[in-house]
Amino acid sequence: MLTYGYWNNKGGTGKTSLCFQSVCFYAHANPDKRILVVDVCPQANLSELLLGGLDNGGSDKLLGIQGLVPRATIGGYFQQRLPAPFTMPSAVRFDDYITTPATINADIPTNVDLICGDPLLELQSNAISTLANTNIPGTNAWLAVIDWLKDLLELSSNRYDVAFIDCNPSFSIYTQIALSVVDRLVLPVMADDSSRRAIQNAFSLVYGLKLPSEIYSQYAFATRLRDANRSLPKVHLIAKNRITQYITDASAYAAVLRSIDADVDGLLRSNPEMFTFSDLEDGFVSIRDFQTTGVVAFAKGIPLYALKPGKRQVMGRRVVIDAEYKANMVHAMNGLVAML
Repeated sequence: MLTYGYWNNKGGTGKTSLCFQSVCFYAHANPDKRILVVDVCPQANLSELLLGGLDNGGSDKLLGIQGLVPRATIGGYFQQRLPAPFTMPSAVRFDDYITTPATINADIPTNVDLICGDPLLELQSNAISTLANTNIPGTNAWLAVIDWLKDLLELSSNRYDVAFIDCNPSFSIYTQIALSVVDRLVLPVMADDSSRRAIQNAFSLVYGLKLPSEIYSQYAFATRLRDANRSLPKVHLIAKNRITQYITDASAYAAVLRSIDADVDGLLRSNPEMFTFSDLEDGFVSIRDFQTTGVVAFAKGIPLYALKPGKRQVMGRRVVIDAEYKANMVHAMNGLVAML
């Protein structure tokens, strides 16, 4: 199973919205493939979108799933692992945590399954971190905990072809658990200086580059995984998200975007093993601002390709979806998915 992770340790880059559209577009274009979505974010926005969005009761449906016994979410699975952190409990069943969004939201492709997100992750974080740092002779406690998601996916009996993981904009322990099973990273960035710094921080956190001191190196995510002979995720795409609606990237942001290109180009030359691409142009994609079209799509939990242009009601207000604008959005997402 090939696994894509959508992550940036900076919030507000459009990570979840891009992941939602990527999942739907990919599943729609590949109906013969089975797709698994794992929402490893305590906000669980991706789960709400797949279950219908704000305007179609996605939040209420998610609350119902979180109320099941066992709790059918990633937090529910972690809850079962807390008393048995170093060995997989025999009582854990993969299907207990699976929701098929199409049975709730008819606009989602039927070949998509979901492990819902859960605010419990924030409450569990300190306990999980403590367990990971337990000193047990003969046991790599950190690796055993980092493998929690890997352990669960191994119970899926290889029924899926591709997985998409929406990661929290942090580098907390549950984000590391998610990233440890990712094969290919998709990094959304905005055209601003903070996104440029976030890209630099991302490479430091995941790959241990430019750490301020050797003291940190022995505890770094990359060091610990490499010491266990585990592979690190490779950067597959950097999505310049929310670019304005012009033919090329908006000129006001061009200098920042070029600086991001230059930073990545330098890393591509010095650390080619961190990337799935060798040419800079193969690793970047520009996504125009979804604007009103995106607001409607996310409010109703509808993929852009299924969104009908014209007048629509959203949360009691009437808005207009422009057909040409929508076509531009669909074209942009088709371009991104073609690179997966």
